[in-house]
Amino acid sequence: MASLFSRLTKGLSRSRDNLAQILPARAEKKPLTDSEWIDVEDGLIMADCGAELAMSLVEKAKKDRRDPLASLKQAMTEKVKIHAPIQHPDSGPFVLLVIGVNGTGKTTTIGKLATLFAREGKKVLVGAADTFRAAAVDQLAVWVERAGADMIRQHDGADPAAVAFDTVQSGISRGYDVIIVDTAGRVQTDRGLMDELAKVRRVITKAYPHAPHEVWQVVDGGTGQNAVVQVEKFHDVAGTTGLIVTKLDGTAKGGIVLQLADKFHLPIRYVGVGETLEDLMPFDAEAFITSLLPESNQDKE
Repeated sequence: MASLFSRLTKGLSRSRDNLAQILPARAEKKPLTDSEWIDVEDGLIMADCGAELAMSLVEKAKKDRRDPLASLKQAMTEKVKIHAPIQHPDSGPFVLLVIGVNGTGKTTTIGKLATLFAREGKKVLVGAADTFRAAAVDQLAVWVERAGADMIRQHDGADPAAVAFDTVQSGISRGYDVIIVDTAGRVQTDRGLMDELAKVRRVITKAYPHAPHEVWQVVDGGTGQNAVVQVEKFHDVAGTTGLIVTKLDGTAKGGIVLQLADKFHLPIRYVGVGETLEDLMPFDAEAFITSLLPESNQDKE
């Protein structure tokens, strides 16, 4: 756990340093001045928490006259601590559909997830349904081989829904524990391509009733409001059940995690703070907020 926390702290350093320049740099348990509260609100907005959420967090923290900054930390933690157990089937393989636009780190994330499942002793099958990007399929194949998993792939430009259907059918017949289906990383404003994503989900259900059991969307933490728009569009089409926020090490806008959790009430399943396997970690609300806030502004208990 200590190693996980240290990696998270290092990965969020840009966001934390950015907040440190704005938030009141003190740990005393006493009320803040009006000017300091404005700084707090501005800092949260600049970290991409969103104006409405920043105001809500500040108003809640203001009510604690004894230790307002600790209250702020608690309010932030509550926003991202969404209790939503992963839905596993009573029998048969667990089917995970992974969605997201190109450039979010989706392909790499799927490879890392396959590795994590395999390390748990599970037999993993990955379906490469992003058939319009040969390079992405090749990249995924490297990760899958490294994980000791298997992959279903077809020719370039093959029907993504057909790949998804074949993957699920093969996974069931060959006794896999986990089936991960990659999808085309389409621009969410293209209606035809979003319809394609909806088709992928439908054929998965036809191949295996009640699947996919989870639909996780990968978003780039550095894209700000674009991430919000992407989740909104994909959620309507694919029924997103959880989020994976990547590339948080490359941005000073780590507050986007709070905005996404607050706006969509979706659990954050994993966060990515680097390129290595270990840098994709299960989301821990308290560890995340503690790593995000400057040390001098954290509760010293």
